[in-house]
Formats: sequence, structure tokens, C-alpha cells
Amino acid sequence: AIEQLKKDLSTKCDVVTHKCDLTNELEIKSMVQSIIKNHKKIDCLINCAGIAHFEQIQDTTSQSFNKVIDNNLKSVVLITASVSKYMISEQSGKIINISSMWGVVGSSMESLYSASKGAINSLTLSLAKELGPSNITVNAICPGLIDTKMNQKLSAETINSIIDETPMQRIGTPKDVANIVEFLSSEKANFITGQIITIDGGFTL
Repeated sequence: AIEQLKKDLSTKCDVVTHKCDLTNELEIKSMVQSIIKNHKKIDCLINCAGIAHFEQIQDTTSQSFNKVIDNNLKSVVLITASVSKYMISEQSGKIINISSMWGVVGSSMESLYSASKGAINSLTLSLAKELGPSNITVNAICPGLIDTKMNQKLSAETINSIIDETPMQRIGTPKDVANIVEFLSSEKANFITGQIITIDGGFTL
């Protein structure tokens, strides 16, 4: 799948792919070192890997806790730690964390997921203060329900219920999120940092 995506994107830009377990510190460091070696610097880091998890709190185990936190939070911390030192040396960079509206308001049956995304929001605020003096911006995007593969397992009833509570009367598209990512990664957003931007069609109003 990634090779097909690379092929599709290569008509518009140069694409290099890396296979990496984002919960493994050594693999992350190796990947980042490879990127720096070949491209000299990293201008923008977009932390968008993550998993969904549905479970009642009384059924939560250490295993499920570690799985969600490792994939959704630990991965962000580790790769940001690895990339940020190169950004600091360049005195420039942009970090964009993909969070979730459930990290803002919480979601029933998704306590671990909501907690992991809420932690990303707090991490974003802290890093914006810490890395700001190095001319590095750090922002988080909190999408609502987006038409992605991860959400295809939701029932039609659940999706329609969310749409009914959304002022825009639809779910979001990947392009809705990509447009904000593009803006935050551009020079137009050079003075924007520490922001938690919710893209949910008004659902959390």
C-alpha cells in the first residue's frame, strides 16, 4: 500500500519511504538519522500515526493501556524528541500533532483513546513553550469524525447520530484536515504556536 502511495505521489514530488516501528526508540533514531544524512534537515514533522480503541473502563487491562498509549502518545514523544534536536540546531521547524476532538471533550467507551489524545494536547502546549525560543512552532489538530479507514468500523447508526449533532450536518473529509496541515506547515503560520485547533464541523460547540 505504501509503495502504491509513493508511486501516486511521485508524479507531484519526491517521496522517500521508511519502515519504522514508532514505538521503538532505536528504530526511530535510525530513521531520523537516515533522513538527516540524505536530506540535511527536517523542516516539518507531522505526528499522525495512531489507533482507535473501544472498551469499557472496567474491562481495561495493562495490555490494552500499553497498546493505546504506546501507539498514540509514546510514539509522538519519541519521534519528537529525536527530530527536535535537529530542528533546534537549525533554529527552525514546525511540529504538527494530529490529536482528536475526543481529547478535548472525551468519549464514552473510548477512555484510553481520549486520554492519549488529551495528553497530546497538553504535550503540544508544553512543547510550544519549550521550543518557541528555537523558532519552532508546535500545534495540534483535533479532527472530529473523518471519513477514514479507521472509522469505517463504526455503524451507520453511530455515524448518523454524530451527523445529527454536527451543525455542518456532515462528517469531515481527509482534505478538511489536510488543508489545515498545509497551512500550519507553511510560512503563513510562522507566528502561530501552541494552538489546539478543532476541525469537527461544530460538533464540540
